[in-house]
Amino acid sequence: MKVLVTGGTGFSGKALVTRLLTEGHQVTALDYKEGLKTEELRQLGAEVIIGSVTDKEIVSRSVAGVEVVFHLAAAFRELNVPESFYDEVNIEGTRNVVEAAQAAGVRRLIYCSTCGVHGNVDHPPANEDAPIQPADYYQKTKYEAEPIVMAYNGKGMATVILRPAAIYGPGDPERFYLIYRRVASGSFPMFGSGRTLYHPLYIDNLVDAFMLCMEDGKGDGRAYLIADEHYVSVEELVRAVAKALSVEVRIPHFPVWPVVVAGHVCERVCKPFGVTPPIFPRRVDWYRQNRAFDISRARVELGYQPRIGLEEGLRRTAEWYRAEGYLPPAAGGKPTARAA
Repeated sequence: MKVLVTGGTGFSGKALVTRLLTEGHQVTALDYKEGLKTEELRQLGAEVIIGSVTDKEIVSRSVAGVEVVFHLAAAFRELNVPESFYDEVNIEGTRNVVEAAQAAGVRRLIYCSTCGVHGNVDHPPANEDAPIQPADYYQKTKYEAEPIVMAYNGKGMATVILRPAAIYGPGDPERFYLIYRRVASGSFPMFGSGRTLYHPLYIDNLVDAFMLCMEDGKGDGRAYLIADEHYVSVEELVRAVAKALSVEVRIPHFPVWPVVVAGHVCERVCKPFGVTPPIFPRRVDWYRQNRAFDISRARVELGYQPRIGLEEGLRRTAEWYRAEGYLPPAAGGKPTARAA
């Protein structure tokens, strides 16, 4: 069938587009910029349209003749923009996509939200009925778009919402890279106890969940948390990365509150100058906010089953970072040029 993936040149979008093409679908990828190795998508047969979901004309053109829309495009980790930018992309951009999809006769629309809408999980693990308490503008605007999506369910189009946990895997040059880089250095400073809970999501598992939602009647009008089989503490994650890299790592502990204060100060000082702060609140939150989820609803209603476990996922990711030159080769391996 003909499928549109917004945000289709990003990390998650590219993985989804690749799977869709592999399974024989006709795919259009809409994104506001060329992503890492976007040319590979064109070579696989995807149509790539460069444009923003805030542009109604481009969205309408992209959705023409499409049966299924995956809406992944979002403002994420945009540090040097006004807060209104998140509203424009994550809320109004979503409105543009669902309105255009309904007008074009799209059969199903799957919206990629985030587990972050639940904020710090007070009583882990959280399910979809846990309190909504977003901690930043990204999470807030992603949640505010959810009712827009749900309002169109059953009005000639079925809609489904997925709330992914911490996505990682080969092809990701950013999300887990700092963890791997610090571990590879042999020392990983841990601010706080290290017992804060974290729930990874390997990219192939997320794509599996997306593909399940293409089926008629699967998840209509519902929201689902999508994550790997198990959550871990952040210190356990660091040690698992060390194992994947086959390196020894020291984990010295330091108080977290001075870093929290520094994050807020740096963000406020740097923002007027359009400078990316060296440390900011969301990065600090990794050390102190629980992210642990119950994926039972997705198992029962979607048939979701995470196939790739943490050890295997981290190993594959380590191999990709090394092959692309983001990390030094393994002992005895050959150096590789850093990817452009």
